[in-house]
Amino acid sequence: MKKLIALCMAGALIFTGCNSKQKEEQLRQAQALADASREQLVGAVADRDSLLELVTEINNGMEQIKQLENILTVNNGGETASGRDQIRNNITAIQQTLQQRRERLEELEKKLSNSGTSNSKLQQTITSLRAQIDSQTKEMESLRASLDEAKTRIGELDATVDTLSTTLNTVTAERDSTDKANEQLTNELNTCYYAIGTKDELKEKKILEGGFLRRTKLMESDFDRSFFTVGDKRTLTTIDLNSNKAEILTKQPAGSYIISDTNGHKVLHITNPAAFWSISPYLVIKIG
Repeated sequence: MKKLIALCMAGALIFTGCNSKQKEEQLRQAQALADASREQLVGAVADRDSLLELVTEINNGMEQIKQLENILTVNNGGETASGRDQIRNNITAIQQTLQQRRERLEELEKKLSNSGTSNSKLQQTITSLRAQIDSQTKEMESLRASLDEAKTRIGELDATVDTLSTTLNTVTAERDSTDKANEQLTNELNTCYYAIGTKDELKEKKILEGGFLRRTKLMESDFDRSFFTVGDKRTLTTIDLNSNKAEILTKQPAGSYIISDTNGHKVLHITNPAAFWSISPYLVIKIG
């Protein structure tokens, strides 16, 4: 009887020891499962946050694209070369960013697929984001094409402006040349010459020829032109003759002038310049 009791007690101890080891193993497995679940949860939350961050970035990217579209529309492709270069740099930067976002999305999709946490709603979100990135990429390609088209158009306009500028410069030069020629011709047409001298002085300069028993000739040979004073018909209205005797030898029309006495000497007043110079631009006055 004592032996039986001893065997029962030994068996109880052995059973109790086995239960304790099983419980420890079960606890260990439960803890490991909890740790794995917690790690998986943290990863899932991180992936979710990455996905939400990517959604925000893509939405912001669309705003950047709209701003570039407005700049291109308002400024007709960029008003200056530096402005167009800045827009082109912005487009390149956004295209690079879109490529980076595409790679991040593919990496995130792969992680979710491998983790076994992917579901139809997440897949729909990823598909939608990929479509938005594709749409934005096409939009940027369209903007770059528009910018290139604007650059080509601006180049054509610049060439047209250069051509018109050259034409304008040529026309302006021709006009200036014509104006100068007209001015020179007008000045020549209004140039007059007058000589004042005694009979002997006029003969000496061969302005007056002839004498006793010979017909008097006026400026018919090679006379000395340097003896004449150059004047302008438009402004020459008075000539002080510095003599108490004066006689006009050339054929100036009567009524186009008067000769007055001023302080004991004669002064010629041209009262009608157009008529006075209508016959000849030369005036010869004999004094003394």
